[in-house]
Amino acid sequence: MDRPPFRWAGGKAWLVKELHRFLPASFNQYHEPFVGGGAIFFNIKPKGKLYLSDNNEELINAYCQLRDNFTSVTEVLVHFHNTKKEYYKIRDTYFNSPVARAARFIYLNRTCFNGLYRVNLDGTFNVPYGFKAYKQLFDLDKMRQFSEQLRSATIESQDFEKSLKTIKRGDLVFLDPPYTVTHIKNGFVKYNEKLFSWSDQKRLARFIEAVRDRNAYYILTNAKHEAIEHLFSRIDRPVSVSRASLIGGKRAKRGIIEEYVFTNVR
Repeated sequence: MDRPPFRWAGGKAWLVKELHRFLPASFNQYHEPFVGGGAIFFNIKPKGKLYLSDNNEELINAYCQLRDNFTSVTEVLVHFHNTKKEYYKIRDTYFNSPVARAARFIYLNRTCFNGLYRVNLDGTFNVPYGFKAYKQLFDLDKMRQFSEQLRSATIESQDFEKSLKTIKRGDLVFLDPPYTVTHIKNGFVKYNEKLFSWSDQKRLARFIEAVRDRNAYYILTNAKHEAIEHLFSRIDRPVSVSRASLIGGKRAKRGIIEEYVFTNVR
C-alpha cells in the first residue's frame, strides 16, 4: 500500500486492503468530493478523468501546488526542520504565495499531532507539535510520484454537492465525509458537528440518490451508528467493516472500531 501524501485524521488508508470488495469491475470517471488525505485515490490509481475536491481551501491549495509547482514547493520545504521551535515558528507565520502556503501546510501536516487539521474561531490552525521523529522528514521521490498522479486531476475547493455537475453514467464516486456521530454511541462529534452537521448528512443522502439517478456508482464510508443506518439504508444496505482505533493520546483506549460502507456496486 502506498502511504498518501498527507496524514489525515479519519483517513481511509486502513480501507485499502478491503476495497476490492466494493470496487466495480470497471468505471469511467473518478470523483472524490471529500478527498482529505487521498489514501483511496493514490492507491487505486484510477485512469481517465479525475475530479478531486474538498471544502478545505488550504488542503486543496496544497494539492494544486503539488500538481502544478512541485519543484517550487520542495525548494521551500527543504528549509524546514522537525523541531518544536521551528514548528511553532512556521505555524505562527502567514505566507502570501500559494507555493509557500502549500509548503507550510505540508510541513505542519507532517509534524503536527496525529495529522489533525483544526482551526480556532478566527480560522487559525492551532494543532500542537507532534514530537514525531522521522528518519527522513520528506520523501521527495514519493512526493514527485504523487505530483505525477495529480497531473490529470481537476482539483477544486467546493461543497460536495457541486460535484454533481461532472458526474455521469458509469462513473465512480468515493465519499468519506467527516463523521457527525460517534461510533455506536448516541452522542455527536462536537468538532465535526461544526464541519459536517446532521443536516449535511441529510444533504449527502439526497446527493447519493442523485448519483444513483445518473446510473453512476458510489461508495460511502460512515460511522456505524443507528442514525446513520436509518438515514442511508433506505438507499442501500450497509456493510460492516472493522478497523483499529488510530487516534488518541498516550492514555487513549485503542481497540477495534466498526464502520459502515454503503454502495450500489453489486
